[in-house]
Amino acid sequence: MNSRLAGWAQALIATLVPLSAPHAQSLEELAARFGAREGVMSMSLAPDGAHAAIITPGPSGQLVMVIDLIAGGAPKPILRSSQASEQFSRCLWPTASRLVCYVSITTKLTDALARYSRTIAVDSDGSNLKVVTERTSNRALGITWNGGSIIDWTGDKPGWVMMTRQFVPETDIGTRIAQRYEGLGVESVDVNSLVRRIVEVPKSGSVEYITDGIGHVRILGTEVSASGPYSSGTIDYSYRKAGDRTWYPLGRVDQGDAGLGKGFNPLTVDPVQDVVYGFDAGPSGRQALYRIKLDGSGKKELVLGRDDVDVDELIVIGRQRRVVGVGYATDKRRAEYFDPALKTLAAALGKALPGKPQVDFVSASEDESKLLLFAGSDVDPGQYYLFDKGTHKLESLLPARGQLEGRKLAEMKPVTFPASDGTMIPGYLTIPPGSDGRNLPAIVMPHGGPSSRDEWGFDWLVQFFAVRGFAVLQPNYRGSSGYGADWYQKNGFQSWRTAIGDIDDAGKWLVSQGVAAPGKLAIVGWSYGGYAALQSGVAEPGLYKAIVAIAPVTDLERLRRDHVDYTDYKIVDRFIGHGEHVASGSPAQNAATISAPVLLFHGSWDINVNVGHSRLMADKLRDAGKTVEYIEFPDLDHQLDDAAARTKILSMSDAFIRKMLNR
Repeated sequence: MNSRLAGWAQALIATLVPLSAPHAQSLEELAARFGAREGVMSMSLAPDGAHAAIITPGPSGQLVMVIDLIAGGAPKPILRSSQASEQFSRCLWPTASRLVCYVSITTKLTDALARYSRTIAVDSDGSNLKVVTERTSNRALGITWNGGSIIDWTGDKPGWVMMTRQFVPETDIGTRIAQRYEGLGVESVDVNSLVRRIVEVPKSGSVEYITDGIGHVRILGTEVSASGPYSSGTIDYSYRKAGDRTWYPLGRVDQGDAGLGKGFNPLTVDPVQDVVYGFDAGPSGRQALYRIKLDGSGKKELVLGRDDVDVDELIVIGRQRRVVGVGYATDKRRAEYFDPALKTLAAALGKALPGKPQVDFVSASEDESKLLLFAGSDVDPGQYYLFDKGTHKLESLLPARGQLEGRKLAEMKPVTFPASDGTMIPGYLTIPPGSDGRNLPAIVMPHGGPSSRDEWGFDWLVQFFAVRGFAVLQPNYRGSSGYGADWYQKNGFQSWRTAIGDIDDAGKWLVSQGVAAPGKLAIVGWSYGGYAALQSGVAEPGLYKAIVAIAPVTDLERLRRDHVDYTDYKIVDRFIGHGEHVASGSPAQNAATISAPVLLFHGSWDINVNVGHSRLMADKLRDAGKTVEYIEFPDLDHQLDDAAARTKILSMSDAFIRKMLNR
């Protein structure tokens, strides 16, 4: 590690978990190390490359700290959140001496939870703190939920940026100067003085703007109206020709009944080529990268598509979001770089760094002479580096999870296994370090989503159980995203029989291959994964001897009702669908069928899956005379992003599973 930073980095690590006994083997110490929050949650580089900002866990909440990359020395804390309900999502640099940070706040309104955002600006020494989000007056006819975000670093002059603003109309009683705009618009804002001017007046239904990175709004997204206050999930996109203020139709993106978007989804504009890059269904039916000319011709060109998986990541770099490549996940995440220099650099770094990790370009100085990198692998939680193109010097900055440095972790190996209908299901098998992989206690761990997928790389939950002696299999069941529309089917709720069938076939395969010892199989899942764990207990009673469900959906009709007071109700309603699967696919309605003991965890401030789901599940299991234990964490959300909570989840889950497998 860079000697200028090593001392304070170790001090930072020590605040997350005690550094004594680095190879501790007790359950409590291991749970504390793996349950500790990621030491670096986000990192960004200043335009001159002289400083970096990091978001890191604090004693309660989070800290924003600034590092002097030239002089070294201790980092300077400049902002802090006081509680878990306040989260910094990103901190970025509009100038070399000033930061803009996005804050997400969860609050309770009567009986419903709500989340709103605010944008703040602060000097790199912690002074001159200001709220950038425009304050609403006492005449406002609504609440500003969206605090705005920077969409272009090129403003009227240095220190100015272009950012979105949610306009809220005001009552005109007693005044002639009431604000009448409503919806999402764009302003040019001086992040120092907060002087602002309107660049784009909000249009009816406007929800998104994309610039060309040099100060011109080129793409507008407007939502197709739905009944009442609800979102429709359908967005019409328009574009402008260079130098033209007229809007021309670009296309429509429709989320559809199953939640899988259809249509060209624009992401960024390249002003040199005068094109917009975005994703759409490719020739194979899997998502591919396209670009469309913005000169009025509408010429659409396939940039990259694959026959096996979705192309799902656009790789951009720098303040102008220059497109440099694309990413996709096969057995591992791959990157194909269009930029020859970055392609060569990424390949060289991947070979030179210990363990040949995957390398991501996180941030860059304004002239791209200095690059902030992140490199990690399945057995390495990851490290941040600074690369200087001029000197070809690579400096190690910070580990993502320093509390795990020096600990031997378990390799994650891509596997396939047959489903009952013969379809080969991909997944990842992690075997305890030093094990021969035979006759082990084993865990099936379905991912959340369901419109998501597992990928090769470090996973704190998987690694904890592997270090504790469990084999862990993560299946990318049908219903997962990343493999095209046919694999996604109707989604993991409407097609629950297929999705849960694949997950249960994963457990049977572990037993048939001799990886799992007879009678030593458990299932653990978070969010949809928790739903899948419980529903597997319904579909295959007796297959698993223990079920651990964290923040699970337990009743599909309740999930629908939970969103009645939110704008996404129509989207959720279509996603869940209607029919017999709603009752048969709800574990709370079929609790009597579950034979395995159940351990439940949930946060009381979960805005993704209401805590009522776990409360209902626990009640239904108790009423049916089943074995269940329920742990609720006050004031924590869906991620349970708290070291004490995660430590408790790990230690209790381990003890619970061992007890049930040894009965």
